[in-house]
Amino acid sequence: MTDTTIPTLDSDDSFSAYVARPSGTPTAAIVVIQEVFGVNPGIRQKCDRLAAEGYLAVAPDLFWRIEPGIQLNPDVPDELNRGLELFGAFDQDAGIRDIEATIRWARSEVAGGKVGCVGYCLGGRLAYMTAARTDVDASVGYYAVGVPDLLREAHGIAHPLLLHIAGADHFVDAATQAKMHEGLDDHPKVTLLDYPGEDHGFATEMGDRRSPEAADRADAATAAFFAEHLG
Repeated sequence: MTDTTIPTLDSDDSFSAYVARPSGTPTAAIVVIQEVFGVNPGIRQKCDRLAAEGYLAVAPDLFWRIEPGIQLNPDVPDELNRGLELFGAFDQDAGIRDIEATIRWARSEVAGGKVGCVGYCLGGRLAYMTAARTDVDASVGYYAVGVPDLLREAHGIAHPLLLHIAGADHFVDAATQAKMHEGLDDHPKVTLLDYPGEDHGFATEMGDRRSPEAADRADAATAAFFAEHLG
């Protein structure tokens, strides 16, 4: 488990990323897309878990243009508020380009093999955008925010996308969830899974937001999804 540097798509700059490698030859690579709290211990632990499952896992620092290397704890109110501020300042289109650069880097690390992505909160939204805008082989988003704003891009989703929806998400209300289902249920490449009564952040690795039973269920579905589409 180490940090590396990834060049931007234009090769005019670079940004850091956390990398977790399996003990043997990786079966594929997965880009882990951060929440608004940076590449913090929870995101690094997500990478470590994926490496234990045989994947090369890499989490790019998407906030590097604003505050490189930031790591926040969502259970600390001031740090939670700082994360929300960063969300407002973040250029999502630039973030997708950085994710695409990370996909290219990861593909080279697995000798041209398959690359997936998984993201949480903001990262869930970016996972959807990655599915619509890049050649990623499979994407997973947990409690993605603002998806109805992106439904116009659904035609661009050419590879499988799985979205986990928290039924009691205080950032994604029932009306928004209904729009997600209305816009995506018939899409041949998209699967939506609902978790009634669960709140935003239920699958975090640690902290007050974690809901163990729902997290385990969602993570098992994610594992099966990646095994099917990245194997």
